[in-house]
Amino acid sequence: MNSQYEVLKVEELKAFFGKFCAIKGVDFSVHRGQVVALIGPSGCGKSTFIRCLNRLHEEVPGARVSGRVFVDGQDIYGPGADPVRIRRYVGMVFQEPNPFPGLTIYENVAVGPKLSGLSKRTILDEKVEKALRQAALWEEVKEKLKQPGTSISGGQQQRLCIARALAVEPSVILMDEPTSALDPISTAKIEELLVKLKKEVTVLVVTHNMQQASRISDKTAFFLLGELIEYGETGQVFTNPTQVKTEEYITGRFG
Repeated sequence: MNSQYEVLKVEELKAFFGKFCAIKGVDFSVHRGQVVALIGPSGCGKSTFIRCLNRLHEEVPGARVSGRVFVDGQDIYGPGADPVRIRRYVGMVFQEPNPFPGLTIYENVAVGPKLSGLSKRTILDEKVEKALRQAALWEEVKEKLKQPGTSISGGQQQRLCIARALAVEPSVILMDEPTSALDPISTAKIEELLVKLKKEVTVLVVTHNMQQASRISDKTAFFLLGELIEYGETGQVFTNPTQVKTEEYITGRFG
């Protein structure tokens, strides 16, 4: 695996809600095999930014995007780019666990491969088991695969959502505060999982937790009022930031 391969590249990205510009011309790139933390005060544009990376932002009425976003070299806003297909390669895990209601644990994980046209049961079984193992959930649910996805604990549901995203073998997984609704034990499991996952998929995590960002990420991006203020190696950003605003935020002087 080439760790220097640029799996995600953003050029002059702007995001609008009507006339309001929420993301103001961001340039950004991520190499394969990294966990990147996005930090900044509430309302600074972190969640809007990652929603632009799999074309979810434009689902909001009146919202639009300008600029370019490349995933594995493909311009996801280019002519003919299919948003549904793009979301298979750029998965999303949200703040609140959201297993599909009415589907079993197995069906929650299998839904993506099935939509991609996979129907052979033996291959589906393999993909489901692999994704649940990647999400560190297999041993806990292997005897419960026919139970509803909503029947397990909140922390397990969040790992089920991660498994669901992994089942279609994405290049990137976006996570919007994936542990904010979880207890400390479940949070620790997810953090441990993210560090392991980067060997197979690039991960972007929005977090308000400075300690979490420093524990799990290789790089950290600091956003403020829709602008990317600083982006660099996590150790450098936290101990020797180049921007005064970054230092003020990290040391708790605002936000």
